[in-house]
This record gives sequence, structure tokens and C-alpha cells, in this order.
Amino acid sequence: MILPRHFLPFLFFALLSGCNVGPDYQRPKPAVPAQWVSPQLPGETNSSAAEAGWWQSFHDAELDSLARRAAASNLNIRVATARLREVRAARRIVSASQGPTLDTSGGYARQRYSANGFPPIPPGIPLDADVYQAGFDAAWELDVFGGTRRAVQAARAEVAAAEYSRRDVLVTVLAEVAREYVAARAYQRRLAVVASNIYVQEQILALTQELFAKGLTGELDVQESKSLLATTQSQVPALQTGFSVAVYRLGLLLGQPPGALLEEMDAAAPIPAAPPAVPVGLPSDLLQRRPDVQQAERELAAATARIGVAVSDLYPKFSLTGTVGLQSVSAGDWFTAGSRFWTVGPTVQWRLFETGRIRAAVRVQNARVEQALAAYEESMLSAFTDVETALTAYAREQIRRQSLIQAAQAGEQSVALATDLYQHGLADFLRVLEAQRSLYQSQDALAQSDQAVSADLIALYKALGGGWEEKAFTAAVTQP
Repeated sequence: MILPRHFLPFLFFALLSGCNVGPDYQRPKPAVPAQWVSPQLPGETNSSAAEAGWWQSFHDAELDSLARRAAASNLNIRVATARLREVRAARRIVSASQGPTLDTSGGYARQRYSANGFPPIPPGIPLDADVYQAGFDAAWELDVFGGTRRAVQAARAEVAAAEYSRRDVLVTVLAEVAREYVAARAYQRRLAVVASNIYVQEQILALTQELFAKGLTGELDVQESKSLLATTQSQVPALQTGFSVAVYRLGLLLGQPPGALLEEMDAAAPIPAAPPAVPVGLPSDLLQRRPDVQQAERELAAATARIGVAVSDLYPKFSLTGTVGLQSVSAGDWFTAGSRFWTVGPTVQWRLFETGRIRAAVRVQNARVEQALAAYEESMLSAFTDVETALTAYAREQIRRQSLIQAAQAGEQSVALATDLYQHGLADFLRVLEAQRSLYQSQDALAQSDQAVSADLIALYKALGGGWEEKAFTAAVTQP
């Protein structure tokens, strides 16, 4: 409906004093523990956790190269980056709704009037005519109650959530690259352990065959030696498969075909060793470092703002509309002053008979805020749990590793002594077999423990949310 002219001052006063319907967002203030529960090793400190390039602490040039290439070419990161650009564009659309709109149109029509219409056409007036028209239509919805402002707030929060989502993907990808790289090097190490044990067992087999030929031992010793050698050799195909699969997964993380990195990774290299000092920070720092927690918090803010958008539908919508243009039945006088026309005035719309549906929509948004709040709290608990789990695993695996080092050293001495005693007839062959089996098991377990220590440290860095702050990586997102 068109409002009278004297209503305009009141309309502008309402615009200037407009309020924002719906609740104002308040960032939750969760209870945060003062210290970590898990015991820390001497090298772990509460100083600020490493923010960027944590993989560089392993001092492995190949790992550094793989991490950087993955950040530039990983397909999941590309999807997250495109999603970020999408929500940024959507925010611009919502922000544009705060201002007026201006449309232009023009046209020509050939029309005929009815001779029997009302009011009747006077005799002598032609019934056929040309109509030329051009003009501008303007409209501006005044955001008196703040529904549009709330929509802009929600859009901005969604942009921030998408940015944190992209960072979370980056954290995950870099951790997966490091984990698969460590796994590949561990398989190479275990293959080397197998090769070393196969060599020793071949020497023992040759010794038993020589003693059997001289009649100094029985055929049982020869067959048992062959059985041990064959059992050890059977481990090789499985370890080779594990290495290939790890390299295939690295290729996937880098957005490359499965076999693209096989030649590059073929040369054996040691398992990246954990650094002597690992800064883990304090629990109070974690919520600002974990991108998934920050994403959940921004999604909560967006859901809160959408309550205001829904509530604003309960109130009237005020608009200023206007039209100005030219209209004529002749092209010759189309642009003269007499062809001008215009209309301007305020309008108001109020959905009086839809309050039930609107209030239901408000309840929907309230329920979504409750979901977002629960998701935010769950993300915080998951973050603390991830760090505590990683700290515990990292600390205790290092203790286990020290025992395995001693076991491997003792096993090497045991094999040497048992072989020497057997060669001189002072011990039976069973002792040699047991010593050799024990040595292989301890060496293989030590290699797996070295892998676990590095993998646990990678999990700790990931749990701390590190790896996305480096400018070289965040610059990969182009601002639209």
C-alpha cells in the first residue's frame, strides 16, 4: 500500500533509530584446564607450540618438499578453497541487499484499442498506435528492524567458518603426508632389517650344511635352518606391498597418479627422527589454534544471527520505490518534456496472516543454535582429548622404544654367542634358532617403534592445530 506524505518523517526516524531483532551473539567462555593431564617428557614444554612448518623439525628435505607440494596441489584443499570463494561471493550478495536497487528498461509496442471498450474511443481517433517507453525503476527496502543486518552478520560468520574449514583440511592433509612418508621410510627400514637377517640366516644355513656334510650334526638342524630362512623371506612381499601402498597414498595426497612418486621414493632413507624438544603450549592456547574449533564457533555465530533474520519477518517491511521515464506514441516527440512520467513514494508490507509459519521458522533457528552450540562444545572436548591422547602415546612409546633398543643390542650379542658355541659343538642348534628369531623380532619391533614415535609426534602436532599459519600456504587462497 502507498503511505501518505506526512508519514515520511516517521519512516525516516524509524530507519535512523532501527534496532536489530534477535539475540546479540556472545562468544561462549568454556572452562579450560590449566595444565595437561598427561605426563610430559623432559623435552616437552608448555611454551608456545610451533605454529607453522612443524614438519621441518624432522630435518628431512624430502618431507619438506612433499608437504609444500601437497599444500599447493591437494584436491581436497582445492575443494575447500573453492568453497571459501563461494561463501565470499554469497556474502557480497547479502551485503548488496542493504542498498537500493536500480533497474532500467525500454521498449516499443504496436497496439490496437477496442472500439467497444470503456470509456469509448471518440470517432475519428485511430485505434492503432505505436508506443515508445523507457525509464528507470528504483527500490530501497529500509532495514528498520535489522533483518538484513543480521543476514550480513550470518554471511560474514559463514565466510570465517569456511576459512577455518579450509585451514582444518590443510592441517589434516599435511599430517597425512607426514604420516604416509614416515610409513614408507619405516617399510624401507623393515625391509633392510629383513635383508640383514636373511643374510645372517643364510650364513647359518651354510654352516649347518657344512657341519652335516662332515657328520658333526644331523639333518634336522639343516631343515630347521631352511625353515627359519624361508619364514623370514616370506616377510619381504608384505613389506614391499606396504611401501608401495604408502607411496600410492602420498601420490593421492599430492594430487598425482599412484605411481608418480615411486622413483622419487625408491632410494632408502632413514625414518624421520623426533626433535629433542617439543613445545606443546597450554590448554588455554588450544582453542585459538585449532581451526575446527574456530570453525564450530563461527558456525554458532552464524546460526545465532539467523534467528534475527527469522524474527524480522514478524515485523513490517518498509520500502521507498520510484519510477521515472519517457512514454510517447511517436518517436519524434519521445524525448520531449511532455513525454516524461514519474512516481515515487513509500510502501509497507506486513505478513499479518503468516505469523504461525514465521514463529515456527524462529523455533527452527533456535533449535539450530542449540545444535551448533553442542557441536562447538563437542569440538572443544575432542580437541583436548586429541592432545591428551597424543601426549600419552608419544611419551609412552618413547619409553617402549628404549627397551626395544636394549633388546635389539642384546639380541645381536646372543646370536653371535649362540652361533659360536654351536660351531664348536658347545650348544645345540635350537639355541641358535631361538636367538635368531628373537633378534629379528626385536629389530623389526624397534623399526616399528621408531615409526610409532614419529607418527605419535605428527598426531600431536595435528592435535595442536599446527601447520596452517604459514603465509606461503594461506596465500594460496586468492581474495575475490
